[in-house]
Amino acid sequence: MASCYAEVFGSEEPHFLESCSLCRKHLGRNSDIFMYRGDKAFCSNECREEQIESDEAKEKSRKVSARSLRKKSSEAAKDCKTVRTGTLVVA
Repeated sequence: MASCYAEVFGSEEPHFLESCSLCRKHLGRNSDIFMYRGDKAFCSNECREEQIESDEAKEKSRKVSARSLRKKSSEAAKDCKTVRTGTLVVA
């Protein structure tokens, strides 16, 4: 059974060491390969660094978003008033 990649592009999905994960440049057999996170290959240290910087920016953005949500939740909790319900008896 062919992979989804093969159905769309007409060939088997390339091995991750065949092309740069960022610019898609072909990685030759006698060229240096720069690895990142064990499963991403790059043609140069510059491509690798660009990917690292991109991943760090995304991670920082996620942390800021999570912190902002926690702060809003905390502020909303402070604004809530406790309302007691019960039965009022009038004589």
